[in-house]
Amino acid sequence: MLLEFDADQRLWQETVRDAVAKQCPPTLVRSIAEDPEADPTPLWKTYVEAGWTELADPDNAVELAIVLEELGRATDPTPFLATLTQFAPLAGDRYDPQQAGAAVYEGVSARRDPDGWVLSGTARHVLDGDRAERLAVVTDAGVFIVDAGQVAARRYSVFDPVLHVAEVTFAGVSVPDSARISVAGSAGRVDAYVERARHVALTGMAIHMVGACQRILDLVLEHVKQRHQFGVPIGSFQAVQHKAVDMHVAIERARALSYFAALTIAEDDPRRRLAAAMAKASAGECQALVFRHGVQLFGAMGFTWENDLQFALKRAKAGEHMLGGAAEHRAVIAEEYREFL
Repeated sequence: MLLEFDADQRLWQETVRDAVAKQCPPTLVRSIAEDPEADPTPLWKTYVEAGWTELADPDNAVELAIVLEELGRATDPTPFLATLTQFAPLAGDRYDPQQAGAAVYEGVSARRDPDGWVLSGTARHVLDGDRAERLAVVTDAGVFIVDAGQVAARRYSVFDPVLHVAEVTFAGVSVPDSARISVAGSAGRVDAYVERARHVALTGMAIHMVGACQRILDLVLEHVKQRHQFGVPIGSFQAVQHKAVDMHVAIERARALSYFAALTIAEDDPRRRLAAAMAKASAGECQALVFRHGVQLFGAMGFTWENDLQFALKRAKAGEHMLGGAAEHRAVIAEEYREFL
């Protein structure tokens, strides 16, 4: 495996970065945060038209990670993250790049009836569950693709004002056999299918958090160059420099692990389970340090509503609370290595 971008990937990164800077500037994110009725659909359609939503094939995992990092850096307000990293890997060949999707991992059960299946239960903390057009629902009986119009969804109020997290209720939703994803073999194969999809979700969330952390560092560096104390920029103080370096090192470490995880997915490397867990754990630890130092180096001004830093801080912190935190994935890593002892 190559551990650095090739020429095409570097060009792709530059292209995506320029497009995101133009289409999703901080002013747009702020306008959506300040107006609950604001609709980011035009931005989502821009991604669709650019072909970014077609990066669902595992072979494109690195290219998708590049997009996700830039969207994390911009605090993307669209359902791109949930659609490409959670819904698409579960939907398989049912995925439609024109439609937004979300994944329901738990809380729903399926039972047979004469006409097919009946889904019941309530799923909490579903990313973009309130605005997805289709849902991939994981149950003990398999994965089902359900139209959003068949369920009741209620958005939570969370500290990231542009993030959509919802409670989704399945009140005896009837679906035909054709709605069930066909996974050859026993129920164990279904579990393996879901786990492989989860690797993509973890990796996507990790690199998205890395992008948010990079935005925090960028703003901090800009601030410490401009903020003067005792007649000099505070960035000239050694204590400030040490904190900035610690932030940079944490970000680079999390970024390297996230892209390595994306490579294992693209290559279908058996280390993908461990790599995805390491990426999410590292991203969680990274955000904790970057959040703390970022707020401190801004003199706590970064958490005020007037400062755009707050959006990156909140997006990075939100990522830690989704799909399991650093401690949970550290336990997965420890268990993995225990098998070799």
